[in-house]
Amino acid sequence: MTKKNNRNIDRTLRDLSLKNEAPKSAFIALVVLYAVAYFFVVQASRSQGEITLFGSTLPQSSFTGVFSSLANICIICLVIIYRLPGFVVSLIALLIQFPMLYVNVFVRHNVNSLPGFFSNILTIVSVVIIFVNNRRIQEFQKRFRDAAITDRLTKLPNRFACSAVMEELVKHPAKFAVVSIDLNDFKSINDTMGHDTGDKVLLEVARRWKRVADSWASGTNDFIARLTGDEFLLIVRGYEDTEELRNSVNTYRSELEKKITIDDCDFYLTACYGYTEYPTDSISIDTLFVYADAALHEAKRRDKTNELLKYSPEIMNIERSLEIERKIRAALEKDDISFHLQPQYDMNHKLRGFEALARMQDPDGSYISPADFIPVAEKTGLIDRIDLRVCDKAAGFLQEALRKNDGIILSVNVSVRHLMKNSFVDEIRKVISDHQIDPAHLEIEITESVMIDSAEKALKRIDELKAMGIKVAIDDFGTGYSSLSYLSNFPSDLLKIDKSFIDNMNSNDSSRQYVAMIISIGHILNLHVISEGVETQEQLDVLQENGCDYIQGYIWGRPMHPEDAAKLL
Repeated sequence: MTKKNNRNIDRTLRDLSLKNEAPKSAFIALVVLYAVAYFFVVQASRSQGEITLFGSTLPQSSFTGVFSSLANICIICLVIIYRLPGFVVSLIALLIQFPMLYVNVFVRHNVNSLPGFFSNILTIVSVVIIFVNNRRIQEFQKRFRDAAITDRLTKLPNRFACSAVMEELVKHPAKFAVVSIDLNDFKSINDTMGHDTGDKVLLEVARRWKRVADSWASGTNDFIARLTGDEFLLIVRGYEDTEELRNSVNTYRSELEKKITIDDCDFYLTACYGYTEYPTDSISIDTLFVYADAALHEAKRRDKTNELLKYSPEIMNIERSLEIERKIRAALEKDDISFHLQPQYDMNHKLRGFEALARMQDPDGSYISPADFIPVAEKTGLIDRIDLRVCDKAAGFLQEALRKNDGIILSVNVSVRHLMKNSFVDEIRKVISDHQIDPAHLEIEITESVMIDSAEKALKRIDELKAMGIKVAIDDFGTGYSSLSYLSNFPSDLLKIDKSFIDNMNSNDSSRQYVAMIISIGHILNLHVISEGVETQEQLDVLQENGCDYIQGYIWGRPMHPEDAAKLL
């Protein structure tokens, strides 16, 4: 990138002010208007007696006064709108008018021109005062602009300035890298040495890095800014390949790792670095910020100190998972995990009961998809707490529902991890006791994989649940590879056919035959069969033909708030 481009970017920073430039056409119009007014003033000064204009007759002195005022108004407008250029033009115009008035008053002794003479002097004084005040306003605006684009502590550019610079850069085809930098363990300096010392360390870091990337106008290819706290942002241009980019970043790393001495205390700093590239990764400025930040967070998560980690789509998935994990923990802490209920019916459309489904909301009120937060909860071990929270709240609903309909069943999902916990049965027992519900109306859903991965331990848990009178359902049946021997040994009550088979049933003969076979197997083993994800009448007809016992799906009921579910009882 050329020095001309550098100057353009430097000017971009300088121009981040509150200025409001009027178009050049307005400037020309004001000058022309002044010239016309001035022309009539001259003509009037040469005339004697009365002057007729546009059908009106005015004394010469009045005519001169009207157009002098108009000319002076134009002059003041020039000063206010155009500042320095307007000030120069205005003074020239006034000084041209001044000799004419002087001659009329002091040479020709035309006393009628005396008010115009003093008016001209007052206008000159007014113009000077307005210009001085305008200069003060400009100085204030400059200070305001500098505060808006400059970090208060280090005097480096801030995020707002970074956005402005990138807006200028994207006008050119050349690539550039956005590098997000975070100082490692800087908080410990603030905690142990105090914030004053921490600020001095940041100032020294900023001074060193600013020396490396001193100025856009100098022809260098780097731009360094402080975003927040101990986080900085580096924009690198003009590199040929990744190796050259790493060399550029290493220059900053080397400066950072040199000993810093503050008040006779030595500090040795390191940092993590994550970057993204324009236009390879994105052409959106906001997205570049997000991607660079995501790469940085992943570098910190991997403890990749002093390594430059590039953004990749996989990093965004990790970042999204970490964000969801934080939301899950916050929701659990605030008891914001809720549940919806999806009705289950027999083939005569009689209500069998409900399945309780975990729900979690974003702060903006929108729901986070279970397909997003359930896998994260399972991976992090938070699923146990979600299971128990939903079970407890749903049991409260069941307690009230049984007073209206004593035949309904409430089905709750339990993860394999939760089922295998030694405390699982005691937790379920406590829920039943707290809400004083009949265990026969509670159904625990476990996935088919339990029968394969942890058969012996799972069988023990299921026996304990059955001994309490709780029903057990095998969820997502058909997606695993369990054998009939496993299924026959498990004391379950119900098979639940996975939605994927129902979706393909009408377009795939194999899926239709597979569904019919599962229903037959369930009945041979004296198990009831329920199909989930039923959405069309055609699917419902096939299930009825094959003797399915229950259905669950949008065709007869979507997941709903407990208050709406209570209306179905």
